[in-house]
Amino acid sequence: MADKAKKFGAFAGVFTPSILTILGVIMYLRLGWVAGVAGIWGSVAIILLAHVISVTTGLSISSIATDKKIKAGGIYYILSRSLGLPMGGSIGITLFIGTALSISLYVVGFVENFLDIPSMQHWLGMVGPTVQNTRIVGTAVLVLLAAIALISTNFAIKTQFLVLGAIVLSLVSVFVGFFLHPVAASAVPVTHFTPFKDFSFTEAFAIFFPAVTGFTAGVAMSGDLKNPKKDIPSGTLFAIFTGLVIYLLLAVSFNLFVDRQLLLSNYNFLLSIAWFPFLVIAGIWGATLSSALGGILGGPRIIQAISKDHITPKILGIGHGKNNEPRNALIFTFFLSEIGILIGDLNVIAGLVTMFYLTAYGFINLAFVLEKWASTDFRPSFRIPAWVGVLGFITSFMIMFKLDMAAMFGALIILGFVFYLIRKKQLHLAMDDIWPSVMASLIRSVLTRFKNMHLTEANWRANILLFSGGESSRPHLVEFSKFIAGKQGLISNFDLVLKPNAKRLFPSHHQAIPEEEMEGDEAIFKRRQVCNDIYDAMESLSATYGFSGMEPNTVVMGWGRHTKDPRRFAQMLRYFKDLNLNVVLLDYDKKRGFGNFRQIDVWLRGGSNNGSLIFSLMKSIHTAYAWHNAVIRILLITDSEHKKSIVNARIKRLLTKHRMPAEVVIIVRNKSDHVHDIIKMQSANADLIIMGMAEVQHGKEDDFIERADSLYNDLGTLALVKASSFFRELHIGD
Repeated sequence: MADKAKKFGAFAGVFTPSILTILGVIMYLRLGWVAGVAGIWGSVAIILLAHVISVTTGLSISSIATDKKIKAGGIYYILSRSLGLPMGGSIGITLFIGTALSISLYVVGFVENFLDIPSMQHWLGMVGPTVQNTRIVGTAVLVLLAAIALISTNFAIKTQFLVLGAIVLSLVSVFVGFFLHPVAASAVPVTHFTPFKDFSFTEAFAIFFPAVTGFTAGVAMSGDLKNPKKDIPSGTLFAIFTGLVIYLLLAVSFNLFVDRQLLLSNYNFLLSIAWFPFLVIAGIWGATLSSALGGILGGPRIIQAISKDHITPKILGIGHGKNNEPRNALIFTFFLSEIGILIGDLNVIAGLVTMFYLTAYGFINLAFVLEKWASTDFRPSFRIPAWVGVLGFITSFMIMFKLDMAAMFGALIILGFVFYLIRKKQLHLAMDDIWPSVMASLIRSVLTRFKNMHLTEANWRANILLFSGGESSRPHLVEFSKFIAGKQGLISNFDLVLKPNAKRLFPSHHQAIPEEEMEGDEAIFKRRQVCNDIYDAMESLSATYGFSGMEPNTVVMGWGRHTKDPRRFAQMLRYFKDLNLNVVLLDYDKKRGFGNFRQIDVWLRGGSNNGSLIFSLMKSIHTAYAWHNAVIRILLITDSEHKKSIVNARIKRLLTKHRMPAEVVIIVRNKSDHVHDIIKMQSANADLIIMGMAEVQHGKEDDFIERADSLYNDLGTLALVKASSFFRELHIGD
C-alpha cells in the first residue's frame, strides 16, 4: 500500500512559512531606522497603514482560497482563474518579478549583517558592507541557495521550525536587552525631536512595507493542507496579526529605550542592545536565508505556472523529475534576482519590491470584489463583506500614487502592454473567468437604472430592429442602419429565412450565424430566423423583441416597391404605427447608390412630427465618416410667397437649436406644379433624400402603395421616415 502524502495543518503549512517571511530582514535591519525617522506615532501610523493592506488582502485571499482549489502558481492561479488569463497573466508576471526581487532583498539584508561583524570582515578581508562587497558576497550566497534549491526542495520545510525557534529566541534577547544594557539603550529625549525631518513619511513607508508582504507564503501550500478551507484563513490571519503585534511592540520599544541617533546611524544596532547578540545574528541569518530560499522555491513555480498557460516561453514551464521541479524557471529566477543583488542597496530594492507587491495586492482585492459582486458560483466557506476588498484595492493604489506617481503609471502602462500582448494571443482557459459575470451584473444594474430614466428628444438614440434580408443580399440596408444608429445606437439585424411549409411561424429558435459574418461590426447583433410567413414574422418580432428599457424603437427595412403583396406590406406599416415604433424605409437606387456622399436633401412638411425624428437621425448621419463632408439642405414647399421668410426663420431657429449646419431652401409652388417634379428637379444632385411618410389609412392600403410608388419613383436613393408619438410635432409652415 502506497504511503499517503503528508498533509500539514494551519500552523505548519500556513502560519510558519508566512511568519518566517513577515519577521524578516526589515524587522531586524530597518524597523529601527523607521522608528528613528518617524517617532512613536509616526512609526505606529506606518505599521497600521501597511497592515490595512495586508489585513484586507489577507481576508480577500482567504475568502477566494476557500472557494477555489489553488494549484501550482499560488496567487497567479487565483488571479488568472478569476480575472482571466490576460489580466491574471500580466499581474502574475508582476508578482513573479516582485518575488525575484524580494530574494535579492533578503540576501542583501543577510550580507549587510554578515559583513558588519568584525570577525567576518577579517575572515573575508573586506571592510564593511560596501556596495561592491555586498554584490560579491550576495552573488555567492545566491549561488549557494540556488544550488540547495536544485538539490533539495524539501530543505526549507524541514528547517522552518528551527528558523522559527531562532527568531523567537532573538526577539526574547532583544526585549530583555532593553533592560540589561543601559549603556547602549537609554531613554530618548523627545522635546527636540521632529518626526520625518530628513526623510518623508512615504520614503519610510516604502522601505517598511516589504515587512508585511510575507503572508502569501502559505497560500501556495493549499494542495498540501489537511483542510485548506479552514487552514488558509486561520493560518494567514494569525500570521498577519502576530506580525502586527510584534512590529508595534518593537517600534514603541525602540522609541522608548534606544538612543535615536543609534537608530538612525546603525542598521545593526540590535547587536549592541541584545541580551545575547549571537541569538540576534542567528535570527537574522535564519530569517533572511529561509525567506530567500522560500522565494527561490516559490518564484520559479509562479513563472512555471504562467508558462504552462502559454504566456511566457514554454521552456520555463518544463518540469523535471517526479515532483515536476522547475529547474529552468529556477535558473531564470536566479538571473533576475542577481540583478537585484547588483543594485546592492537594500533601501532601493525595498522600494521596488513595495511597488510590485502593492500592484499585485491591489488586484487581489479587486478579484475578490468582482467575485463577491458578480459571480453566481462564488461560495467561499470564509465569508467577508465586499467593502473589505474595496478598501484594500483603493488603499493599495492610493499609496502607490503617493509613493511614486510616475512609477505607478509606469507600472500600469507596463501591465497594460503585457495585457495587450497576452490578449493578442487569444489564449483561452478551460475554466471560465469572472468577466462574463461582471458584464452581466453591470448590464443588469444599468438596465435597472435605465428603465426608470426619463428620455427626451435630446438624449434619444436609435435602437434599430433591422430586417435586412441578409447582409450579403442587401448590404446597403446594413450600411444605412449604421449611419442612423451612429456611435450610440444599437442594431439588431434579423435575417429572415422563409420556409412556407413550416407548421409554426417560427419552427426553430434563431440559428447560429457563422463567426466570419459576426466579426467587425460593433453594437450590431445578428440573428438568423426561419419563419413560415415574412410579414407575420416581422410583426411578431417587432412586438416582442427586447425587454424593459431596451426595446427597439425604430424599424428599418427596404421600401417594398417590388413586393408580391403590397397590401400586406402596407398593413404591416400600420401595425408598426400601432406599436408606436418609428419606421424608416430605404428606397435604394442600385445604379446611383449613395453617390459621392456629398449632398443630403431633407424635405420637410409644414406640420407633423416626422421632422423631429429626421433631425435626430441627421445628427448621427452627419457624424458618420462617409457623410462628414456632406452638404445638408433643408427644403420645404409652400404655396404662399409671404410665408417664405417666416418659414425660413423658423427652420433656421430649429437648426440653431439642434446645432446642425445646413442650407435652407424654400420653394413657392404654383398650383400647376407637381410635387414629384419639384423634388426631382431640386434634388437631382442629391446623394440621399430624406422625407416624411404619410399615414396608411385603414382599408386604403392599395391606394397608399400606388400613390407612394408614383411620388417616390425615379428620385434616387430615398429614405422615408414615419415618427412615433415620442417625437413632438413641428409647425413650420402653418
